Parts: sequence; structure tokens; C-alpha cells
Amino acid sequence: MPDDIRNRALRVAALIATKKSDPERGPMVIMNERDARNRLLTEGELAWVYGPRRGELAEVRIDEGMREGDVVLRDIVGASPSEVVRVVKPDLDTRGRRSTALA
Repeated sequence: MPDDIRNRALRVAALIATKKSDPERGPMVIMNERDARNRLLTEGELAWVYGPRRGELAEVRIDEGMREGDVVLRDIVGASPSEVVRVVKPDLDTRGRRSTALA
């Protein structure tokens, strides 16, 4: 994907690691509404978060208190504060590498 507004890198402002006892757990990316809109993402939707070491699906949470260009990651492995990640809407319309036997 070209480096356009839908694929610009975002800086990891903070990481949140949860415990088994926490009521809310699981991969989440918290971002500014404008950054989400530029990527065609809405609250509660899943998005790919590609860090320097791996990619993971995470729930999108929109927070107007977030600075544009920054994200907070919850329970996502492979990213550290001040590194950059890319948050991308999954392409569910393109067939990809699925087997033709499943078609």
C-alpha cells in the first residue's frame, strides 16, 4: 500500500498490559478520531496494527483526548513506546491467498 494518509505511521505514546483479573482485556488501539477517520475506521471495529516485529488485529477505540499521530496500545505484543506502528483497515473484499477449494 502506498504511503498515503490511510497508511501513515503513528507513534506509540503508551502501552497498557492487562491482567487476567481485569474486566476489560484484549488487543486494542486507542487513537484520535481524525486518525481513525483517515483510515476509514470506526469505534469498535477491528484493525490491523503492524509494529516493527509483528502484526495483530485489535479493536479500535476513539478518544478525542489523544494527540493526532499518537496511539495507545493495549495487550499488543511487538511494539514499544516511541516506536511507530501502522494501523490499517482489513481488506475483506480482496480474495488474498485463500485456497480455490474454499471458493
